[in-house]
This record gives sequence, structure tokens and C-alpha cells, in this order.
Amino acid sequence: MTKPRARDLGVPFEGTPGPCNAITDVPGVTVGYATVIEGPSARTGVTIIHPRGQKNHEPVFAGTFAFNGNGEMTGAAWVEEGGMLEGPIGITNTHSVGVVRDTIIDWQAKNDSIYQRWSCPVVTETADGWLNDMNGFHVKPEHVWYALDNARDGTIAEGNVGGGTGMLCYEFKGGTGTSSRKLPEKLGGWTVGALVQSNFGRRYQLTVAGVPVGQHLKENAPFSSGENPFKQDDGSLIIILATDAPLLPHQLKRLARRASLGMARTGALGGNGSGDIFLAFSTASTGIAGESIANVKYLLNDYIDTILFASAYASEEAIINSMIAGESMVGHKGMTVDALPHDKLKEILKNYNRLS
Repeated sequence: MTKPRARDLGVPFEGTPGPCNAITDVPGVTVGYATVIEGPSARTGVTIIHPRGQKNHEPVFAGTFAFNGNGEMTGAAWVEEGGMLEGPIGITNTHSVGVVRDTIIDWQAKNDSIYQRWSCPVVTETADGWLNDMNGFHVKPEHVWYALDNARDGTIAEGNVGGGTGMLCYEFKGGTGTSSRKLPEKLGGWTVGALVQSNFGRRYQLTVAGVPVGQHLKENAPFSSGENPFKQDDGSLIIILATDAPLLPHQLKRLARRASLGMARTGALGGNGSGDIFLAFSTASTGIAGESIANVKYLLNDYIDTILFASAYASEEAIINSMIAGESMVGHKGMTVDALPHDKLKEILKNYNRLS
């Protein structure tokens, strides 16, 4: 049975999504998951994004932005310096970054997909240490290989899957979410897609479609009892943005920066304890590696606003989708986290005249 998504519940959002309302609406992008749920304490996994699919290993232009840098994104220094991303992106839990990075290199070597003699993969994380025993190191190389080899386009799973398996969001169950925005042909016809791994926020902050939902759903908030505790916001948020719009690296950095606004539209402000790190890449330009001179086209800055706005809107909806798809979970040391209740959410939105 297909899970409902935020739009299915009547949550109103800005902009028009692509056919799957997913990052995979950007042609060529594929996503793979390995989900690890074993025994009482393993609630984790890995998510893989192939910018051009498993068979096309040509680098893409990319840019990163750390809204609050209490986290890790390997390879980000070279993306910042060189403006290009080579190979798949991995997303997992904090203590599994190393095994995911090493396995991606192994996969690249065995698939003869390293463009130069060395590889510096992008692998990023959020901490699932409440529901998952991170020190159990449950993500193994075979999980990473599975996600790499079984990535797909089209409709992809959300919620308790992949790297998002053990994550929390606004003290509800969070995890993996995705969304996209398709621009009209008169504005270029390009697509911007977002995939998030949500693990941030306090209950009282939660805002859905402009409505202070979290202030009406205070029950079973594990850290704050639903009140403003004046305590730092632990957790993290990873957002990966893909587009087929012809953008240069510095423009993609601007795109990644706008993901912060998508986060803010859901209520959070980026606490000291939160690692909120975003990356954007474009599949538009080819032939950007291997030759001494490359000819590329790019969108002039005077026409980039709609792309920037699409980044914020897709990021916002992907976060809410991660919560709508999240299912209640019991994990490490008996920690229990509830799913966002759909019926109560609709009732609150209706009371504010915000239900589509």
C-alpha cells in the first residue's frame, strides 16, 4: 500500500511539483537505499544518490553551504575549491561515514568509474543515536553496495528508509523525504529536486503551511514536553538539491543556501547543536572534465530567481514529506518516537483554514 504524502493530506505548498514530486524528477538522478532494522538497537541505514545514474560517472558542477556546521560532509572542501562533484553521494549516520566513504571508493574502483587516479566522495550524516546504537556500527559494506547497485529513478520511498531510518524531526519520527518543483516552459522548464534526511527541530517550533502545528501537538515530545525549554536544538538536517538548469558552481552554492529558507519555513532556526549542511548539483553541463578547455552555457543571474525559490519550496515540502511518511518506532534502550498524527494535522490545518 502506498503511503500518503503531505499533498495527499491536503497540505498546501507553493509551486508545481514534477511527475513524481521527487529528486528523481531531474533526468538521470537515481536513489538507492539500504535499511538496517535488526534486534532492539539497530535502526539505521544508508542512502545513495547517483547524479547521472549508475552508468554515467561524468562529474557535475556543484556547490555546498553549511547553515550550521555541527556535522560532516566529506569531500566538501574539494567541491568548494574545484566546483565539481564526482561520483555518488552517500548519506548515513554519524558513526558510519567512514565505511560508506570507503565502500563508495571500492565500488568506483571496481566499476572503473574514477575520473582521476583518486576519489574523494561526498558522504554526509545526521545522528540517529537516540533510536539507533551508533556505536554498534551496524552499517556494513554490503549495505552500501546494495544501495549503490539498486538505485532507481521514478517514485522512491520516504520515511524510515536508508540513512533516515532512525532519525527524528521536531520530536516526531523523521527520516528521508523528497520533493521537486517543475518550472513552466516560459521560465525555462527546468526541474529542481530535493532529498532530505531530517533529524532536527523541537516540537514547539514545528510549522506546516504557516500554521504553528507543534504548539497544538505537545504530547509525547521526548525532549521538551512540547514547551520552549530554551535549550539548544540538537540534531541535523541534510538537503541534497539536484537540477537540470544550467548553473555554474557559484550559482549552485546560492541554490544550496536557499535550502536554509525551506528549513526555516518548517519552523527551525538552526541551533548550535544542529548540523545543517546542504549541497546542490546540476546535470546540465557535460564535457566539464578531461579537456583543457570546456564550453558551457549558464543561466544569467537576472533569470535565476525562480530556481532559487524552487529550492526553498522543494526543501520545505521534502521535510514535511519525511515526517508524513515516518512511522512510530521503538529502538535503542527502549526509546520510543511517535509518528506525526495525520488526522490531528488535518484538523489543525482545517481550523486555520489552511487545508487544501
